[in-house]
Amino acid sequence: MNLLRILPLACLLAAGAAQAQSAGECPQLPGDANLTWSAMTGDDFVFCKALREDGGEVFAVMISKDSPFDPRRADRAEKAVIDGHEMRWYRGEIASAPNAEVREALIKLDDGRVAHISLHADSEPELAEALDQAQSLRFRGPQLSSN
Repeated sequence: MNLLRILPLACLLAAGAAQAQSAGECPQLPGDANLTWSAMTGDDFVFCKALREDGGEVFAVMISKDSPFDPRRADRAEKAVIDGHEMRWYRGEIASAPNAEVREALIKLDDGRVAHISLHADSEPELAEALDQAQSLRFRGPQLSSN
């Protein structure tokens, strides 16, 4: 009897996880990352947070026509390629977490919009994992149509 009550709830949760993975205009997450999207959309933007199973944020992506992020040459960090776009990560700071490893990047998308990716980590290994996952994003496909 308890199984019959739990089964519909489990189906709803699974459907919600599938919806979070696709999350409208969010980029495609790497299939092996065990991440889901939490998304918020507005008239001219989409804000996507990649979340672990425990609800912790790994990185965030803001896709819009413009970005307030203004990278400074002095803050340059790692070079990378995300979905065929050569880019560079920039170091950042969080005043309330001075020991956090912070990275931000801007990618000009093929449809003219920009993707601002930001992440913070508590350790070098956590940073390396978050960078690897963010660098596996795919911005192409029907989820990013600008219609």
